[in-house]
Amino acid sequence: MAEQRATLSTLPTALIEELHDILALTDGAQRAAQPEMMKALQTALDARRQRIIISETALGTMKWVAILLQALCTMIAIAMVHSDNRLSCAIALSLFASGVALSMLLIAAYGRPFTAIGPELLKQVIPS
Repeated sequence: MAEQRATLSTLPTALIEELHDILALTDGAQRAAQPEMMKALQTALDARRQRIIISETALGTMKWVAILLQALCTMIAIAMVHSDNRLSCAIALSLFASGVALSMLLIAAYGRPFTAIGPELLKQVIPS
């Protein structure tokens, strides 16, 4: 997903094998638990589908240009308001610039969520 090679058209072999195992249950107690297992499998397939959809989203250049232009306009307005006092101007611009930089960092980090987190965390939640 981090490399954007996973698609919704490719079938997850492990989940398909699990579906076959669930459908092959014949014991009475196992058949009683079959609907719950199907719900859990459906939840896993839905989670996979959502992760693939998220991995295919991208931040466009226009969004970056818009946020930078908005930051520039706001910084010019702050500088114009505080032009008579250099210290207050410097403090206000520094605070706003720090906020813009933090916002851009967060947007960049969450723009590609599967590049920062590897599959190790997901493997830890898989029961042995």
